Amino acid sequence: MDATVIIIDEDPGRKDRTAQFLAWMSLNVRTFDSLSSFLSGMDRTDPPAVAVIGLTRLTAARTDLLRRVRKTFPAASLIALIRTEDADAGITFLRQNLVDQVASPDNWGNLYSAVKTETERKKLIRENEAAAQQLDQLKKEKSLNADKAAELEEIYTATLENLTIALDLRDVETFGHSVTVAKYCQALARLLGITDDAALDNIRRGALLHDIGKIAIPDAILKKPGPLSPAEWEKIKLHPVLGYGLIKEIKLVEEVGNVILYHHERYDGKGYPKGLKGEAIPLEARMFALADALDAITSHRPYREKRDFATARTEIENNRKGQFDPVVVDAFCSIPLEGWEKIRYETTKLIPNMESFSALLTRRHD
Repeated sequence: MDATVIIIDEDPGRKDRTAQFLAWMSLNVRTFDSLSSFLSGMDRTDPPAVAVIGLTRLTAARTDLLRRVRKTFPAASLIALIRTEDADAGITFLRQNLVDQVASPDNWGNLYSAVKTETERKKLIRENEAAAQQLDQLKKEKSLNADKAAELEEIYTATLENLTIALDLRDVETFGHSVTVAKYCQALARLLGITDDAALDNIRRGALLHDIGKIAIPDAILKKPGPLSPAEWEKIKLHPVLGYGLIKEIKLVEEVGNVILYHHERYDGKGYPKGLKGEAIPLEARMFALADALDAITSHRPYREKRDFATARTEIENNRKGQFDPVVVDAFCSIPLEGWEKIRYETTKLIPNMESFSALLTRRHD
């Protein structure tokens, strides 16, 4: 990464340790001793992209200063270092939109995830905005420069798919999930008679971008180790609508938006966000629901070990007409399990080994 991160911390030891860690991440680092010195010393014409703020003693005065920082630098991503015993205050800051992320000052992996997410998100937003502006201008000149338009479309598509990588980086445990599910979706589509290359590619894009709305969900909720409260669960359930809202302005084709908006609908009508039932759910979303479940069952998760494909088939068949469309279930069962295992192997062997990162952090922490 080639980005500058501001560190604001009244604790000089913690400030130095944080600076060393972020420098190890190949980030340019600038430090301030307090929120007030940051407000007075930071050039308003050159606002920071990301600021890591140590909040050891939470007082009304510091909260007011934090509010001033948010107002003065509205485009900056603010990451608060909050101790475990002050977690309630951190959640309050998130709800009031005073900060974008909360991390523990004693957990380097947590800090890495927060900083990585925000720096990558800022970079991708800039690239996406630039690509969208260029694409709009180019479409006006398309009759004069068709070749350039095609090239830019490819760049724009790559930028959209990079959003998926940035989202996967927020959770090492599910890294590569979207890529695998996209392959399963295309296989199901072919089994159901969809052979048009453009349609298959649109299904792939929708699967890759299905969870893009989770960019708007704070890590404090998305990575909460315990059960979610009813209010937190309602926020999680907003991600299909949030994702659709992010993508619809790009004017992607209908199939892509259908997967993003309806991927948590159930065939029996008990899903969300609209509670659609049966064939009222777009086919792309019905295929995705099965593909998503297949990958979830056969992948390791922090709360359980992965299970084999035979177990996955049994669970899918048991949820016929419940969670899944019977026609899609029949298509899934029409080929041997070895075929699905082959798709998984050929996909995951191309995904970087994120376990090496976890081991690196463990050695550094020790």
